Amino acid sequence: MGKNRNPRTFEIALSGICCAVAAGALALGLLSGYLTATGYLIGIVALMVPLSKQLYRGAFLAYVGTVILAIVLGAVVRFWDLVPFAMFFGIHPLVNALQLKYRINKWLAYAVKALWFDGTLIAAYFLIYVVGGIVLPEPVAAFIAGWRLYVIIFTAGTAVFLLYDYLIFSLQTGVNKLVYRIKK
Repeated sequence: MGKNRNPRTFEIALSGICCAVAAGALALGLLSGYLTATGYLIGIVALMVPLSKQLYRGAFLAYVGTVILAIVLGAVVRFWDLVPFAMFFGIHPLVNALQLKYRINKWLAYAVKALWFDGTLIAAYFLIYVVGGIVLPEPVAAFIAGWRLYVIIFTAGTAVFLLYDYLIFSLQTGVNKLVYRIKK
């Protein structure tokens, strides 16, 4: 009974469980308003689990399912908070795994991913503060008005991304070690 398991069934089951955990955490985090970052983090970690078994298709489908389920579970009310996860944070671990699998030059990958991250920050700014109607304090709004917003994002955002990318690679290594015991 133990050795006749279907690997495709394992992939579907593992990805489905990870999708459910990620979507639930993401929806709760977004709906609470205070736990958004926690929901993002739990969602990212949950989506890393299929990657620890090199189940790239399952990881991608879990990501898509997570975004759809988070919307269905109520995140549509605050969709602007879900967009950064959908645009970048949810799929970033898969991109990192594919970067390693296909041995893409880390500096080229870093440059492309940093631009992608910066674009996500710009989209998030406009969605959260323009569409979402959240008002920044007047001194902050005056300081980042016009072109300064882009300079801040492309300098500070890129620097933050360097640390973030390193931490996500490290987190994936930790998840890989924890999931190592799961049998195929």
